[in-house]
Amino acid sequence: MKTRITELLGIEHPIVQGGMMRVSRAELASAVSNAGGLGIISALTQSTPEDLEKEIVRCKSMTDKPFGVNLTILPTVKPIPFDEYVDVICNADIKAVETAGQNPEQYIPRFKAAELIHLHKAVTVRHCLKAQQLGVDIVTVDGFECAGHPGEEDIPGLVLIPAAADALEIPILASGGFGDGRGLVAALALGAEGINMGTRFVATREAPVHNNVKQAIVAAAENETDLLYRPLKNTARFLRNSVTQKILEIQRARGNSFQFSDIVDYVKGEKQDLVWYKGDTGAGVLSAGMVCGIIHDIPTCAELIKRIVDDATTIINQRLSALIRAQ
Repeated sequence: MKTRITELLGIEHPIVQGGMMRVSRAELASAVSNAGGLGIISALTQSTPEDLEKEIVRCKSMTDKPFGVNLTILPTVKPIPFDEYVDVICNADIKAVETAGQNPEQYIPRFKAAELIHLHKAVTVRHCLKAQQLGVDIVTVDGFECAGHPGEEDIPGLVLIPAAADALEIPILASGGFGDGRGLVAALALGAEGINMGTRFVATREAPVHNNVKQAIVAAAENETDLLYRPLKNTARFLRNSVTQKILEIQRARGNSFQFSDIVDYVKGEKQDLVWYKGDTGAGVLSAGMVCGIIHDIPTCAELIKRIVDDATTIINQRLSALIRAQ
């Protein structure tokens, strides 16, 4: 499949791996890129800009295909040297940079000077339009179904994707709820030119997280996620467990006086490490999207991408074509 996104990124298939904290390391990014998609390393998974530089070098040793780096720009308890991470990204001789969170405007001239293809995640049409105005090359349109931060307007992809496609001139990636060939065909039909997948790539052999996490995603149904932090207008989606239920209980009890400090002990980094790396899936929160409901196995990235492309091709060439011929 050739789309503007495959042409811009120099990839074989219109499939991009999301930049996920703790998950998007060289092992996963290189596997996705080697399979014909675009793999992405998460910058802030690396403790320092120097560590990011080493991780990029490590990824280059594992693939000669294009890959990118994600930089999520959000307020944090501990200050992050974003400028130094941007320096590393711009000097790394890589294909793409993905930004998410706050407005990346201050960094765009540096991305342009480094000839990076710039992807930016957005959860509303107005944010998509702002990204286009700033000179972003590709907008990833993140629907309400997604893991991570779906925004505060709760617009599902079935509406958000075509609305964004109608409004924009630059190509868009569809994100949130995608995990198979049916999703790829639907995204293309809605006006996107590729898909971004996060949770689906967590449940692959190469994802560098504990197998218990992968099995929890496979076991979960589509209605087994919780939205946390809504009173703070920083809504995030996680796989339902005893911790998410406790946090929701605290949110309800505190009402309008709820503060992040009320639940910080439940979600701090040490607890996250226990979940993702030690496999204690009840120790903290585990970011996952509604797509869990259609994830039933743990393939390699190559097997997964081939399956998605093959199934999408079959749907287009046989099922949909047959419907037209039948008329």
